[in-house]
Amino acid sequence: MYNESFLRRAIEISATAITTPGTEPFGAVIVKDGQIVGEGINRSVMNHDPTSHGETEAIRDACRNLGTVDLRGCALYSSCEPCALCVAAMNIAGIAALYYAADMGQAGDAIADLPEAARFPVDVDLLTHECGHAVETRRMPAVQHLSADAAKILQDWATYARAKVT
Repeated sequence: MYNESFLRRAIEISATAITTPGTEPFGAVIVKDGQIVGEGINRSVMNHDPTSHGETEAIRDACRNLGTVDLRGCALYSSCEPCALCVAAMNIAGIAALYYAADMGQAGDAIADLPEAARFPVDVDLLTHECGHAVETRRMPAVQHLSADAAKILQDWATYARAKVT
């Protein structure tokens, strides 16, 4: 069941990317029985790991905290619509529900003109075509909320990233 406070926490985590080098503004939390059991932010640059997305980091954290790889019955709250890689990880872990804020279009708009020095380019359309469908057509139950709040964080981070490379 959707709980706005958990989505707000995911957005709050994403906002830390504005001042944390090596991170990007994609935050996530895993919730089980009304409690946060895992959190994550995109650390791909920091970890030199292209799979270190907010959702996968939250899954890793939840699995460590719970001592299991079975996250059935858990919900994932993400500041942004997850990519196909993250949805695959959610399905493998057994995540029961997904709630997200900004959609891929809002994220793309926020970071579209970033130079490559500020962010490794990812073609989300190609990724979706090659790996899966848009989140709303996947089997994973997904509901979008608070998109403007999360899109603002994406825009603020992109502004900060632009300023660093100019």
